[in-house]
Amino acid sequence: MITAIVLISAATDAIAETAQAIADVEGVAEVYSCAGDIDLVAILRVPDHEDLARLIPGHISKIPGVLDTATHIAYRSFSSHDTEAAFAIGDD
Repeated sequence: MITAIVLISAATDAIAETAQAIADVEGVAEVYSCAGDIDLVAILRVPDHEDLARLIPGHISKIPGVLDTATHIAYRSFSSHDTEAAFAIGDD
């Protein structure tokens, strides 16, 4: 499974509608509205790179209100929750 983080600049007057439309796209796991330089962050989880190649330019970039995207592919996940769970096995 490939995880991609897509930073999205959106039209100011349509952020909520744009975020919901992105969230409704198959392969999009989560969408967050943000303060700062980027308006929305979408987390995508897809089986392979071909799905990303199809999904981002073919669907997300064409949603009304999306002005620009920048995609970052995750290589490894680090989580304190995962580490704590691993060490808690059998710790009763």
